[in-house]
Amino acid sequence: MPLPKAELHLHIEGTLEPELAFELAARNSVPLPYADEDALREAYRFADLQSFLNLYYELMAVLRTERDFEDLAEAYLARAAAQGVRHAEIFFDPQAHLARGVEMGTVVEGLWRALGRSRERHGVSTRLIMCFLRDESAESALATLDAAKPYLDRITGVGLDSAEVGHPPAKFREVYEAAAALGLRRVAHAGEEGPPEYVTEALDVLGVERVDHGLRSVEDPALVERLVRDRVPLTLCPLSNVRLRTVDTLADHPLPAMLDAGLMCTVNSDDPAYFGGYAGDNFDAVRRDLGLTEERLRELARNSFLASFLEDDEELRARYLAEVAAYTFPAA
Repeated sequence: MPLPKAELHLHIEGTLEPELAFELAARNSVPLPYADEDALREAYRFADLQSFLNLYYELMAVLRTERDFEDLAEAYLARAAAQGVRHAEIFFDPQAHLARGVEMGTVVEGLWRALGRSRERHGVSTRLIMCFLRDESAESALATLDAAKPYLDRITGVGLDSAEVGHPPAKFREVYEAAAALGLRRVAHAGEEGPPEYVTEALDVLGVERVDHGLRSVEDPALVERLVRDRVPLTLCPLSNVRLRTVDTLADHPLPAMLDAGLMCTVNSDDPAYFGGYAGDNFDAVRRDLGLTEERLRELARNSFLASFLEDDEELRARYLAEVAAYTFPAA
């Protein structure tokens, strides 16, 4: 049995495995410019964030119907549960679908078909976080929030993702203020390829409660001190960082130093179909390549539940934390 954990940084569109991509392409008569699954996997060699995003958006063309989104989420939940995920807070990118003529309701209702039964079927509780694309306009983000209003009973929070450099968090001040007024939780990608100043701006201007990635925070000692003092969670994605060349090798990842500094780090998979592994794979990788002790791994798992948006079910959070405390690692 794997270590129980929460996954807090997971893009559902980034769980589209080549086999499912081809299945949905055939179902919806969408041509793909790849001969087969192996040829598509060869395209998963990225020079940087933008080269990944180009493929990420290209493959979204196969997602058309509620059934497609249900199948996508169901496949993720089955894999996540097998790797010890007990709670998942799942990002989705509605603007990328709205731009293709796929309505908000199609996306949310389709995802919710799988998420709504996930505890019974997989033992995984879920939350849904709607992300704004930062390389789109602030006006587009506001329109997207407006389109989501009929579905807010199923959406816990908002996030900010896509191309970071040149798109500072302050661009989205108004939509985050509107989201806060609606009672939505707030997170944002910052400090992945963008500078540590973007992390500070996300905290000060957007009022985020968690920072997605935040890797470059370590370049600013005053920011590190603040993040430690305020217990701001960072949702790190180690295998993603290697695939997108944010770090050269996993052995170079600053996770151990970040934990030593007292930062509230969590380990997540980001876009696992593209980056070489799901949540458990990331835990296995950091244990192997960074030499993390069992107590450090337990700390990461504990952090993931403490950083989750489970304030509406503290009994469930306490149950998950008890599972982490009672977990016995298998003999090496």
